[in-house]
Amino acid sequence: MTLVSEETDVFEAAPGERCAVVFLARWRTPHPADQDRIASALGEELAALRAEGWRLSVDRVLAGGPDQDPDAPTVYETGFSHDVDIVGMFEAPSPTAALAGTVRLESAGWGRLLRTEWLLGPREFLPVVGAASRPEQDQWAFFALWKWNSAWQAATAQERRDYDLECDVAFASDVRNGAAIAGRHRLDGASEWDHIGVWRIPGVGMADAAMREHARVADFKFTTSRHYIGRRTRLDDALRPGHLREETTEDRT
Repeated sequence: MTLVSEETDVFEAAPGERCAVVFLARWRTPHPADQDRIASALGEELAALRAEGWRLSVDRVLAGGPDQDPDAPTVYETGFSHDVDIVGMFEAPSPTAALAGTVRLESAGWGRLLRTEWLLGPREFLPVVGAASRPEQDQWAFFALWKWNSAWQAATAQERRDYDLECDVAFASDVRNGAAIAGRHRLDGASEWDHIGVWRIPGVGMADAAMREHARVADFKFTTSRHYIGRRTRLDDALRPGHLREETTEDRT
């Protein structure tokens, strides 16, 4: 894959063809009467995908290697501050597997529980996990979607390179302060967004501090962004009938 931007001190190009499966989802209301059966069917399908080489959590994407933890599928609850209830990222062995897997999940009942925007794209840069990252304690994640704006389109190759190096200062600060970054994935093949990056973080305070540092180095001068922050929960817990909120909000049906 041709890189959109060059490697930096923080980010190294990723080999292979692993592919992100990102989901931005809202619960359907009313919830279906056979919710338990749907949750069971989804669990079986996710187990099959895991056996085929899928990574079913941001934590596993960061760690790499096969996903053999039966409790691995995780999502991040975002409804407290966003227009979606859960966000998450799995990683499939290839783009073909990613597309086929989303179809299988929808067929198993995912679509009866959730209205989902699926975003698929190949991995461009490898994950970055520093010494200060604490996988077990850090329960939050920050999802950053972005696309290059007209100023980036008009910039010269050297201006873009200078920009990447300036942003590298902020990314290095994030990692030094405890964030783990799940590399970068391309979304421009089938989305309005060009890229996604996911940070595993200790809490909201780190996200605020990180965005201030990114603003300081003018990270946003070349991009239009959408951000989500959420707290980690097991997917099977999120699917339990008692866990789902019963209130109906506008346009959720």
